[in-house]
Amino acid sequence: MYFQHIYDKSLAQGSYFIGCQKAGVAAVIDPKRDVDTYLEIAQQQKMKITHILETHIHADFLSGSRELAALTGAGMYLSDEGGPDWQYEFDHIGLRDGSRIRVGNLELAVLHTPGHTPESISFLLTDLPASDAPVMLFTGDFVFVGDIGRPDLLEKAAGLTGTQEPGARQQFGSLKKFSALPGFVQVWPGHGAGSACGKALGAVPSTTTGYELVRNWAFRFEQDETGFVEYLLADQPEPPAYFAMMKKLNKVNRPLLTEVPILQELDAAALKEALEKGYKLIDTRDKAAFAAGHIPGSINIQGNNSFNTWAGWFLDYTTPFILLAEPAQLDDLTRKLMRIGLDNIHGYIPSVKAWETTGGALNKVPVISLDEFKTLYRNNGIQVVDLRGATEYRAGHISGADHVFLGTMLNNLDEISRDKTVVIHCQGGDRATIGYSLLARNGYTNVLNFSGGMNLWQQGGNPVVHQ
Repeated sequence: MYFQHIYDKSLAQGSYFIGCQKAGVAAVIDPKRDVDTYLEIAQQQKMKITHILETHIHADFLSGSRELAALTGAGMYLSDEGGPDWQYEFDHIGLRDGSRIRVGNLELAVLHTPGHTPESISFLLTDLPASDAPVMLFTGDFVFVGDIGRPDLLEKAAGLTGTQEPGARQQFGSLKKFSALPGFVQVWPGHGAGSACGKALGAVPSTTTGYELVRNWAFRFEQDETGFVEYLLADQPEPPAYFAMMKKLNKVNRPLLTEVPILQELDAAALKEALEKGYKLIDTRDKAAFAAGHIPGSINIQGNNSFNTWAGWFLDYTTPFILLAEPAQLDDLTRKLMRIGLDNIHGYIPSVKAWETTGGALNKVPVISLDEFKTLYRNNGIQVVDLRGATEYRAGHISGADHVFLGTMLNNLDEISRDKTVVIHCQGGDRATIGYSLLARNGYTNVLNFSGGMNLWQQGGNPVVHQ
């Protein structure tokens, strides 16, 4: 058996390449959309991809199953569980609880494990030449390392009211199937630490069934279903806005993108024309470079591991947009965007020079130090706005700070004063710079950025309050 774990750090998303070396065939589970990765592995291992499997209709990334099927001719093996509202709307080979799939000498048995979503399935792998005992379980968003999949996304992200508590109760029942497996089975989940699909995911890539039965909080409730449901639904992170679109695009027919696009560099005239049309300019530089001088109206989303998550909050799926990024970054950034379906990239500029050559002036971000913030804070009369998530805010915040979560800030601008001096902050500065750029784009001229945020505030021994 050949096995490879492919991990996307930007979305904390895991996919899997599993092959039978004797038969020269392979399966891919939950592929990301830039599928050249799997084609390269298959070529290196002299294998043909014949099976493509998904654990569920994903909300946090755009699956590459159809792209990979189009390029390889492999069959798509997808869940037919969950009822009529949870069926894939394109041709596939349907799977149900108890279905078995042969990939050469490998066998994958299907377990219906609803809870995170009604159609969720897990794949139990047996390497038949070696043993009749199962060796691996691919759980998708069912069981993670130290956590389990959240059942509230359908309600919070996709607007399907009344689904989170029934989903939590389904999850409670599904865990019994997990508990019945041998303790030596390796568990390979769909996500790791940093994913919004759970609240306490572990940082290691895999675990075992036996270890999770001992250490995972979800198995401590035994027969207390009510307590389990309450704990599971509490304090889940805010789901990014793009999750609803992923649910739709992963279920219906959509255009395919079978290779990573090459972006066109825009000259000064093309940049000016695009901005006049209302296209957003995403400045991917470091927050310090952005603060030192940026094109007015541009949005600073740094090109790090959180790039596509925040892009998914603030870009839509119809309006073209532009990137400001160095050419060496373009392949990585384009891949990150295509993994959540943001394909409408109009082009890029490598620096702010295209703006300056037409006589355009750069704006600066008024970043203030801890001492400057404390002086303003003591004198009162200002509004302090904490842009972090609700759980972070409740765990400890500056006394008197108003909570306005960055992801939904544009829907709550009435909570941010246009008259007082406003000081915004987050934990370490990245989100505050995004927030500042969005506020400036919306006409705010009274905002200061305490970029050091809660990290600097607490390092200085300053008090926090809990809520």
